[in-house]
Amino acid sequence: MMKKLENTQYFKIQSDQEIKVGEVLQLVYQAMTEKGYDPVNQIVGYIMSGDPTYITSHKGARSLIMKVERDELVEELLRVYVEQTMKAPDKK
Repeated sequence: MMKKLENTQYFKIQSDQEIKVGEVLQLVYQAMTEKGYDPVNQIVGYIMSGDPTYITSHKGARSLIMKVERDELVEELLRVYVEQTMKAPDKK
């Protein structure tokens, strides 16, 4: 069956298996550590400035972190911080 050429065809491209923000941070952190950088300072520099040169290209870390929006990085960091440090006291 032939499709009509005047109709717009749609398709969706899957983006790198939809890698999770937490996984990106973990992989970037490991790559920064392996290269001898202070990963916390470097990631903060990237988040604040948007300059990808704060992140090493070792193991593809720079291109990986650029696939995630900076606000998503901040959101993930804050979510994990809150979950781990501000838990409600156990009910007894």
